[in-house]
Amino acid sequence: MAAAGAAYAGFVFFPKSPRHLSIPAARALALAAPPGLAKVALVVDADDATLDAITEAMPLDMLQLHGHETPDRVAQVRARYGLPVMKAVGVADEGDLAAVFDYSLVADQILLDAKPAKTADLPGGNGLSFDWRLVAQRRWLRPWMLAGGLTPDNVAEAIRLTNARQVDVSSGVESAPGVKDPAKVAAFVTAAMGPAIPVLR
Repeated sequence: MAAAGAAYAGFVFFPKSPRHLSIPAARALALAAPPGLAKVALVVDADDATLDAITEAMPLDMLQLHGHETPDRVAQVRARYGLPVMKAVGVADEGDLAAVFDYSLVADQILLDAKPAKTADLPGGNGLSFDWRLVAQRRWLRPWMLAGGLTPDNVAEAIRLTNARQVDVSSGVESAPGVKDPAKVAAFVTAAMGPAIPVLR
């Protein structure tokens, strides 16, 4: 990923995800990461004990909260660990964007992802997109990142429509669930870097 030009590397700590990593495995990868690659721990409604174990075991640059964490919980995590926090907000319609303001008051960045179905096992990484016109040319208090259903084939159009300065990809560059395809990663970064923006995962 780093060789292809990604600016962030996401380490997923969610047992239901095909991308889930054990803490020892994540630590080994984080220690081997090249300088300058931001290391992001992705968690879902994690308690303090879980976050303690992760943050004590490996060098991190950011925490990504991808569950139902309230703004108060986001603020608590940010204060407790002294790390920048990115909060994921699921988007299905315009009404979902109201939460962006609330989270912008306590988080360092916002991740706008497709809102999963209520019966979905995963809060993200499902390969689903949302109507990008909902966030076209919007400005918020904090930097934001576009996610959800992005692929090498559509990321340039997504950036054009939304003016996103950062994008996130996971399933869109996999050959199988949890298996990144180097060629797809390279193609994605090449397509996204037309506007010269950083890429997560």
